Amino acid sequence: MSSSIAGISIPDSKLARAATELVRDCATPLLFHHSSRVYYFGALTGVGQRRAFDPELLYVGAMFHDLGLTKKYASANDRFEVDGANAAASFLRSHGIGQEAIDVVWDAIALHTTPGIPEHKKSEVALVLAGVEMDVVGLGFSNVPEDARAQVVQAHPRGASFKQDIIGAFYEGIRHKPDTTFGNIKADVLARMDPQFVRRDFCDIILNSAWPS
Repeated sequence: MSSSIAGISIPDSKLARAATELVRDCATPLLFHHSSRVYYFGALTGVGQRRAFDPELLYVGAMFHDLGLTKKYASANDRFEVDGANAAASFLRSHGIGQEAIDVVWDAIALHTTPGIPEHKKSEVALVLAGVEMDVVGLGFSNVPEDARAQVVQAHPRGASFKQDIIGAFYEGIRHKPDTTFGNIKADVLARMDPQFVRRDFCDIILNSAWPS
């Protein structure tokens, strides 16, 4: 558990081990390895920026960030990000973690698809987003040394079709609640994957409101 990859180690703690076991049991291999890479890339970004962070909280945030896409944790009406954040909060609470730390992890997960905000919050919130952006869309790719990228991907493979597969995983996790994508980037996933999907338009909502003017 504590072996180092690219100079980064998973915390050797009961909490981290329990998080690993839970996510491995509930998530697909695609999401498990993606979430693991998010931790390493987030931590590498933090080290590169000389930004202090709590490895344990970053690890739980990274590992739980897509848990809302799984059948076990997906709700009927909440955004998948909120489902994952709530799952992490319940998990941390069951391990006796205090509310302040729970709030940090909740924010990290709930905001990981909302660029422009996490970087102004606690380090763990910013670094979960950095790890997600690195692994999914390649932001910060050149800031992580090539040998470090190779070590992380060797330990947690992307697979030959990760780009297509992760889009598919997003779609399967949110297709039953399309309204939760209003105003966020996951609407792009539905627009690509579902020819019947119609985006809600913010301007139309304003113009069609109950107000006379």
